[in-house]
Amino acid sequence: MLLAGTALPTDAKTALATEYKCLGYISEDGVSNSFTKDHDNIKSWGGIVVLSYHTETKDEFTFTPIENKNLEVLKMHYGDANVTGDITTGITIKANADDPKDHVYVIEVIERDSTLHRIVIPVGKVTSMGDIVYKDDECEGRETTITAQADDSGNTHYEYECKAA
Repeated sequence: MLLAGTALPTDAKTALATEYKCLGYISEDGVSNSFTKDHDNIKSWGGIVVLSYHTETKDEFTFTPIENKNLEVLKMHYGDANVTGDITTGITIKANADDPKDHVYVIEVIERDSTLHRIVIPVGKVTSMGDIVYKDDECEGRETTITAQADDSGNTHYEYECKAA
């Protein structure tokens, strides 16, 4: 995670800049990407579709971080200015209506065949957060949806793949 507008990775292998912050482990459900293009239709008398036009493209990534003591996860959920301290001295979280800032998100996967797969979201915003359940037999995790917004080139995300060395 990094503030939007910074240099983006452009392949699957090059090490990420040290400025990127790790959100740690996510739940066993992994990451879900919903990429949809909605259309409306104009029909002639009699119901024949004569024109179909694009109304919306939505690109969302949903996952559940399970390291809730990770300051970067807390800052993603509540905003940088609303999370202070550390686990040793004590963490303070302020929950409020502040709109989250846009960030760059990078998802890295090593697939079963040792293929490196990197997904780069150049402009992403947390648009939905699920409930946290405090329970003995579960990790504290909060389902998070990031909505990918178009960058200056009109792209909502990039994907890169290559074989590991």
